[in-house]
Amino acid sequence: MVVDSINRRSKIPYYQQLYEILRGRIVNGEWKPGDMIPPESELIDQYQVSRNTVRQVLDLLVKECLIYRQRGRGTFVSHPTLEQTMLRIISFTEDMEQRGFVPSTEVLSAQIIAAPSDIANKLQLDEGEELAVIERLRLADGEPMSVEKSFLAHQYCPNILRYDYAHNPLRQVLERDYRIRLVHARQVIRAVMATVELAEILEIKIPSPLLFIERVTFSQDMLPVEYLEIFYRADRYSLYNELQD
Repeated sequence: MVVDSINRRSKIPYYQQLYEILRGRIVNGEWKPGDMIPPESELIDQYQVSRNTVRQVLDLLVKECLIYRQRGRGTFVSHPTLEQTMLRIISFTEDMEQRGFVPSTEVLSAQIIAAPSDIANKLQLDEGEELAVIERLRLADGEPMSVEKSFLAHQYCPNILRYDYAHNPLRQVLERDYRIRLVHARQVIRAVMATVELAEILEIKIPSPLLFIERVTFSQDMLPVEYLEIFYRADRYSLYNELQD
């Protein structure tokens, strides 16, 4: 029998009872991924509990990654955590489409800069050579997932900033118009804390952990053409690999 009310005679604390009720609605599929859950005021009225009790329960569900908050919009049921394989190079668009999500992109900035020494070394360039830098926010079903910052050796893809990367996948443009196929990559993964700017873009709280990937990607000619920085929401992504003896 599904319990949907607080038992005032029970010795179980109200917050624990409410937690089980709301969690059950999510786990049983009554509230589906992407659904907005009732606002705090409605939960207070429905279950006759205090605002502190409701907030305590919602905080627990957030920590379990069962719900997430969007500033100014409300609280929503989370999609299952996304796992990204480290066995092959896959674009964000392809990854999301395979999982049944609708991917979208917002371009945060696009500019030409002089290569600083550290990135020049990664791309085997001289310091000061031109880099095309494209920073994008990646979303799935409208929910922010990651921020990607691509540094491209401009000599291999001149005028690449003329495209609108909100609607043109960068990898597709490289292959179609510049005959550059991304076939090999080396990457480092570590945990970092979100900056104020990243937290605002990704709609997460400070402090929140992020998965940070630094990747150098090589063309079919084994030329390093892209240095990529990716900041993944740690509450929405996990990375996996298969190891053999």
